Amino acid sequence: MAKTIFITGASRGFGKIWAEAFLKRGDKVVATARNLDALNGLVNTYGKQILPLQLDVNNRADCFTAIEKATAHFGSIDVLINNAGYGLFGTIEETSEQEARDQIETNFFGLLWVTQAVLPVMRKQGHGHIIQLSSVLGITTLPVLGLYNASKFAVEGLSETLATEVKGFGINVTLIEPNGFATDWAGASAVNTTQLDVYDGVRAAFQAGLTDDIFGIPEATTAAVLKLVDSENPPLRLFLGKVALPWASQVYQDRLATWTEWADVASAAHGK
Repeated sequence: MAKTIFITGASRGFGKIWAEAFLKRGDKVVATARNLDALNGLVNTYGKQILPLQLDVNNRADCFTAIEKATAHFGSIDVLINNAGYGLFGTIEETSEQEARDQIETNFFGLLWVTQAVLPVMRKQGHGHIIQLSSVLGITTLPVLGLYNASKFAVEGLSETLATEVKGFGINVTLIEPNGFATDWAGASAVNTTQLDVYDGVRAAFQAGLTDDIFGIPEATTAAVLKLVDSENPPLRLFLGKVALPWASQVYQDRLATWTEWADVASAAHGK
């Protein structure tokens, strides 16, 4: 049965790849982008199946307006995919106030505004699926991506809470947590801070770890995303790629070991 999918950041990368995959199989897609010209190819190919909407997710009022337009046009929204976002590359000391605020504004607050806008629609319908594009960097970290890490950690906390609040309305929530993929996320889409020479060694170590094998093929994710959207009982979290699970498993083993080592100190701090 065809679904209506609302997807932000559909002009490039995962957003465009997934939007086209939905359209190819007959779904209806509301595709948002800052620059609508980037969606012309999809519009020319799929016609009335797609509703292109200009949207800057940083504008809360515009997010509500876009959801209203989508609902009026297609009658419902079955799935929201909050995909809009970008990477800010730079150490924490190098990051300016504006760069930090812009990163959190888009990756966290933009996602929050679209989520808030769609919830009344899905509650009224009695069903819906909210898919938040997080990252493996929402559960562990890499240097020179501190603000990006922070934004995705925030998305994780928000979305896990949301899942408990809306389950009773028939709304599911899923966090997609990709490892690295060969999109332009680290290229044209990225923002870079002004560098301090003192961190050259940190940057060099970071770059040395970026081997070709750790980056997945973006188009290979479509089968997983289609299966997720079609699932009657979707998971709260879904890794994409072969690197994420082994990495996360080691991270959590290390965390548990540290917590256990300090368990006596933690218990004594309870006071009774």
